[in-house]
Amino acid sequence: MTLKPVTEEERKSWPKTVIVALEEPFVDNRGRIQPLVDLMMQSAVLITSTKGSLRANHYHKTDWHYCYVLSGSIEYYHRPTGSQEEPECVLVRAGEMAFTPPMVDHGMKFPEDCTFLTLSRNPRDQESYEADVVRIEMVPTEGLTSWKPEE
Repeated sequence: MTLKPVTEEERKSWPKTVIVALEEPFVDNRGRIQPLVDLMMQSAVLITSTKGSLRANHYHKTDWHYCYVLSGSIEYYHRPTGSQEEPECVLVRAGEMAFTPPMVDHGMKFPEDCTFLTLSRNPRDQESYEADVVRIEMVPTEGLTSWKPEE
C-alpha cells in the first residue's frame, strides 16, 4: 500500500485549532444546511461509542480527519507525535467539529454515549488504514472499554 504524501499546500489549508469554526448554516422554512468540510476526501464513516469507552490512542502518518459530533461528547486528547508532554484535553460537544492532522497523537474518551461523523483524507479500508496508523499508549486505558488487536 502506497500512501499519498502530504504536500505543503495541503498543510497550509488545515485548521490551526482542534475545534473547527463552522460556517453559518443556510436556514429557510425547510430547515437548515450546515456546511462541514469542502475538501477532497476518501472516507466518511459514522461511529457510535458507548459511555466509558476509548478510541484512537494512535497517530496517522498521512491521514487527517474531521470529527463532527452528532450527539454526546468526546474528551479529545492530543499532542505532537514524539512528545512526552501530557496530552491536552479538549471537550468536543454535539454540534462541534474537531480536526486532527497527520503526526498528532490522539485519543478519545467518551463520558457519555456518542455518535460522530469522521471525514478523512485517506480511504478507510483495512489495508489502507493499517498502512497509515501507528498505535500508541497515550491515554490510560485502565477502567475503560477499548479495542485490542488480536495477538
